[in-house]
Amino acid sequence: MSKYRIEIKWAIIFSVIMILWMLGEKILGLHDKYIADHSFYTSFFAIVAIGIYLLALYDKRKKYHNGFMSWQEGFKSGAIITLGIVILSPFIQLLISQVITPDYFRNITEYSIEAGEMNREEAEIYFSLRNYIMQSMVWAAITGLITAAIAALILRRKVPNPNQVKGTTPYR
Repeated sequence: MSKYRIEIKWAIIFSVIMILWMLGEKILGLHDKYIADHSFYTSFFAIVAIGIYLLALYDKRKKYHNGFMSWQEGFKSGAIITLGIVILSPFIQLLISQVITPDYFRNITEYSIEAGEMNREEAEIYFSLRNYIMQSMVWAAITGLITAAIAALILRRKVPNPNQVKGTTPYR
């Protein structure tokens, strides 16, 4: 288990930052007064998520792989972080919707109906805790694996070949 300590740490960090982001959205009125702008501003969390994955894989490369990490090692680490986030996401979604912003589903349902985006039945099904838990798990898995693949590509660093020191020719 200590082998995956870094991944567990970063899955928890990601989840805490997600909670703080949602708290910020609530405080700024994006879950009620400015709900029409919510989808635009919430999409900026993607930048934060990418940053977290980059920091996590950098941490793994530095502390576990002695500064060198292949794409495969980085992707595996990112996939484990993603798994942790997927496992935590139902609890995070429950906390967000029950404690931080308990009126969100009612507010977004009413907004969607008034804006003509959905009828009441569609909106009540779509904007429900059950649906959001499922969406958060699926979305976390898909975007997490894509982000892990890209972050691993960016942060990969090969172990130098000791026979190829700059300015010398390897012995044959």
